[in-house]
Amino acid sequence: MSNPVLVPANNGEAVWEGTVEMIHTYQFPIAHENKLDGAIETEYKVGAGLLEPWHRDSASMHNRLESSLQSIRRRAFVNLTSVNGGYLVGVQVFKELEDLAGLAAKSPGGATFQESKPLERDLNLVVGQSAPSGWIALGRDLDLEQAMLRSLQENFSR
Repeated sequence: MSNPVLVPANNGEAVWEGTVEMIHTYQFPIAHENKLDGAIETEYKVGAGLLEPWHRDSASMHNRLESSLQSIRRRAFVNLTSVNGGYLVGVQVFKELEDLAGLAAKSPGGATFQESKPLERDLNLVVGQSAPSGWIALGRDLDLEQAMLRSLQENFSR
């Protein structure tokens, strides 16, 4: 299926609302929407794993397995353009992999008592990770883009 896809409709408001409904079907929270520019941007959504079949953002079994084994997040950008005979709707979904700077939890060695030092009451030794997480861009998620476009076309073909 091509991206963007042609949605044959005369009512721009109906296309906009149908597109927002499709985004909500995939449970992406909307960050910004601008009807004049025809642009919708979502917040990041953590990828669904194997034990979360009700979340539709992991469109293929490969993506669902990948999200089960490591932290993946996705963000969608949708553009609507008025053309002769309807609207072109384009979807771009970007995927990122979590990159931990260090271990997610401190080793137990820092929390144990040492006999050679006097007792210190610093509880921060065992709380939190050493540095904030970063994210590595993995590019576009074509499986999810195609699933969203198919869903949109099905909604408007009824």
